Amino acid sequence: MTSLNLFRKVAVAEGISYLLLLFIAMPLKYWADMPLAVKYTGWAHGLLFVLYAACLVMAWQETKWKFGKAVLIFLASLLPFAPFIVDKKLGEEKR
Repeated sequence: MTSLNLFRKVAVAEGISYLLLLFIAMPLKYWADMPLAVKYTGWAHGLLFVLYAACLVMAWQETKWKFGKAVLIFLASLLPFAPFIVDKKLGEEKR
């Protein structure tokens, strides 16, 4: 498995964890008084975010992307649905 393939898988997992955190765990914390939902989902998301950054560096080195592209891909991790767009674009580039 190449580091780009690994990065794409991690990006999707990170994107899913972010959506779960924002749209399920946070409402459960504030509307249903269930703070543990954020604790565990946030922990998983944090781990996946660090893995996203590490895999991004590995894929960047392997594919020789320009610095600006790597920065944009990193910034995509901060937006809720952007990791899925990144995955789609990277999949199209491989073809």
